[in-house]
Amino acid sequence: MTDFDNDKNLPAQAGEKSEVALKEERILKFWQENKIFEKSLKKNEGKKEYIFYDGPPFATGLPHYGHILPGTVKDVIPRFETMRGKYVKRQWGWDCHGLPIENLVEKELGLGTKKDIENYGVEKFNQVARNAVFRYVDEWKKIIPRTGRFVDMENAYVTMDSSYTESVWWSFKKLYEKDLVYEGFKVMPYCPRCGTTLSNFEVNQGYKDITDISIYVKFELKDAPNTYLLVWTTTPWTLPGNTALAINNAMTYVKVKKDNIFYIIAKDLAKKVLKENYEITEEFSGKKLVGKKYKPVFDYYTEEYKNNDKIWKIYAGSFVTTEDGTGIVHIAPAFGSDDYELSQKENLPVIHHVNLDVTFKN
Repeated sequence: MTDFDNDKNLPAQAGEKSEVALKEERILKFWQENKIFEKSLKKNEGKKEYIFYDGPPFATGLPHYGHILPGTVKDVIPRFETMRGKYVKRQWGWDCHGLPIENLVEKELGLGTKKDIENYGVEKFNQVARNAVFRYVDEWKKIIPRTGRFVDMENAYVTMDSSYTESVWWSFKKLYEKDLVYEGFKVMPYCPRCGTTLSNFEVNQGYKDITDISIYVKFELKDAPNTYLLVWTTTPWTLPGNTALAINNAMTYVKVKKDNIFYIIAKDLAKKVLKENYEITEEFSGKKLVGKKYKPVFDYYTEEYKNNDKIWKIYAGSFVTTEDGTGIVHIAPAFGSDDYELSQKENLPVIHHVNLDVTFKN
């Protein structure tokens, strides 16, 4: 038995630290000097394996709370399975791809856009990025063991190694051979400066609440002149790409008269939106609206889709609520996941009216 409370093991700065901190350091020192992690692996070598997949972090910054807390959880599971007599190989890894390293290098090189990178030279840019990937590795190797985690950081896998890339290709090939791969489309966040789509993690890096414009839009019913479906949107720039409107079959709608104009809106939202001085002339289920056609607010694509009977109609969507807006949702399939799913279900066209540099198409 090891006496971790033995004073002779105290570091020189003992008087500056609590006894709890000192005991932690003694235990870690004992683990490292006696290779306890390595011995725990050796003990179960050849026994039933327990595979534990651990998503690798970027090495472009220091560990933070988002690494340390999940890392502790990731340490508990392999330890538990090791105690149950299984062989649990724990290999550290480094994620060398993605925007974090690119953004870091762009700032250092003074590059502001994708075009700047192309002018600088993609091959040269990639080499600078490769050289910059591991600048914080030594700090990680100090901090992660301090959390008490058992993991092999000296023989880490690296996602930019050819062997790793080839293993991904191999896995994808196996999926393809089993007919588990299909080609499709998905609505993704997009960065015009980077010229690429973004992951949720990358979006959250720059996420902030801002005050932006929202508008109420009138869509006139084709078979009812002077009668408008009232729609609220926080993304008015998507209106040229509108292909449909969505309502909720389970909701009650009303037709109201205000200033000699008729509006259709969810009953529960009429007072909130119209305030006062309006008259309810009709009340009905959302089902009554499904299939009705309306006039698009912009005519940019009317000629192109003049023979398409699916476009600019009202469809049912369970995602429509009365939390905000009017109970009627503007559908632009190229710019929203619910919108795109509805377009696939109802065979609606997808209109891309915005260029990749986020300018409107002529």
